[in-house]
Amino acid sequence: MKVVAIIPAKSDSKRLPRKNLLPMLGKPLPVWAIEAAKGSTKIDRVLVSTQDEEIAQMAREAGAEVPYMEPAEISAGGGDIEGLLLYAVEWLKKNEDYVPDAIVLLQTTSPLRLSAHLDEVITQFEKSGADSTIAVCKALGNHNPNWMLVEDVAKGARLFTGNTLKDIPRRSDHLSTCYFRNDIAYVLKPTNLYQTPCNLYGDKVDLYKMDEFFDNDINTAEDWHITEDKLRRLLATKEISTP
Repeated sequence: MKVVAIIPAKSDSKRLPRKNLLPMLGKPLPVWAIEAAKGSTKIDRVLVSTQDEEIAQMAREAGAEVPYMEPAEISAGGGDIEGLLLYAVEWLKKNEDYVPDAIVLLQTTSPLRLSAHLDEVITQFEKSGADSTIAVCKALGNHNPNWMLVEDVAKGARLFTGNTLKDIPRRSDHLSTCYFRNDIAYVLKPTNLYQTPCNLYGDKVDLYKMDEFFDNDINTAEDWHITEDKLRRLLATKEISTP
């Protein structure tokens, strides 16, 4: 199975400016993703998609491919990850006659991933027969949708499920099991990107379940500090190396 890892690395960030160039324990965020991908026994190619020359040079020095610079219509899309991946797949097919069997999407803002995680999630994808396998954590306590609230202008706050707060489950072990995406990895068939609408998931989605420790998404300075602390603890296990 031919597997390509694609790492989107934009240059702009509203809440934490130029975060893809900031050093996280000595390495910029894209480098953590590149090194995890290159350490995987299941990934054949590691590609960084960016419109920024500085990020592109950094990615090449870390061992990733940057075969093209994103055109304006892609980089201007901001959060259009599906469009970015579709462009990459089309570019590789047209320019290199390369058609992967699976794409591994790695978000730079979730650096708490090990090469072993990527091997596991890709192996699970192969065995599942699903259109995608996505990394998730269990939604615990107040993060479970059954305990979340929404505002209702007419009736005041109510549960996300639509019930009143009088009907709220009293104990966490009474909550139905829910999961949220942690952005550690998305493994998908390229054909998903040609569906209408273009999407990561396809029709059958498989879940790669991870411990809640691996829940992180860096958008603010506070997120950055929390992730650094977790990464230090992960480094202490000696499963990944320091710069």
